[in-house]
Amino acid sequence: MPELPDVAVYIEALDSRIRGARLERVRLFSPFVLRSVDPPLAAAAGRTVTGLRRLGKRIVLELEDEIFLIIHLMIAGRLHWRSAGARPPGKIALAAVDFSSGTLLMTEAGTKRRAALHLARGEVALREHDPGGLEVLEADLAAFRAALVKESHTLKRVLTDPRVFSGIGNAYSDEILHRARLSPVKLSRQLTEEEIARLFEATRQTLLDWIERLRREAGGEFPEGVTAFREGMAVHGRYRKPCPQCGAPVQRIVYADNETNYCARCQSGGKLLADRALSRLLHRDWPRTLEELEERRRGVSS
Repeated sequence: MPELPDVAVYIEALDSRIRGARLERVRLFSPFVLRSVDPPLAAAAGRTVTGLRRLGKRIVLELEDEIFLIIHLMIAGRLHWRSAGARPPGKIALAAVDFSSGTLLMTEAGTKRRAALHLARGEVALREHDPGGLEVLEADLAAFRAALVKESHTLKRVLTDPRVFSGIGNAYSDEILHRARLSPVKLSRQLTEEEIARLFEATRQTLLDWIERLRREAGGEFPEGVTAFREGMAVHGRYRKPCPQCGAPVQRIVYADNETNYCARCQSGGKLLADRALSRLLHRDWPRTLEELEERRRGVSS
């Protein structure tokens, strides 16, 4: 899912291409992508783009007379910039937004149609699409602490809750927690003041570093390589590969469609965190440490 750094770079690329341009029309290729009825889609046609902004992981195009086109890419949605009137790229096409300066194509891989477009009229209606999470890059440590400890949840859950923190998802939460050297299952209210400060700095620096890195990779072109698994990530998507800090194999916790990656040596004192599926299968045989896990693997290989 495109998260804060990806969305920020999308918005920068769009700003230079559509600010001041006229939105000519919106072409829909999937009947389910438009999730609002009032105002009608025709209300956007012919209006000039006056600005862009981010709401969590959503991209908002600001049009004349306080009409807002809201793009929510969800997990597999992506954006592509093409010349005016470009043809849709087959079955993955969801919509095309035609501007006087070019065409923004919205696609979604896979069969699940989760990405969405909404139209809103006025700031009040727009705020209904804002999950309300804290913008960490605009906050101080006190505001971060207050949001973090408002309820007691695991750090992985609280970082990815859009009502608590804005724009952070599965991928960058893994990177943040690795940078902060904190376990993803540690409870937010159990952190010391030093750990809270460390997590605050790790969150800010991870997001800022990846915004800058993605900006450099785009090199002034429209970002086409948006993915949750990037070369250069420390732990996310790197199961069993060496941790860049200590060399220990990266571990994972799998739950439903989500996977948490972490370094046991750097983040949990060498303790393996229980994976629900494997824990049910192995019961008491579940290895508790990296050393036990490696012994099991050597035994299987021999």
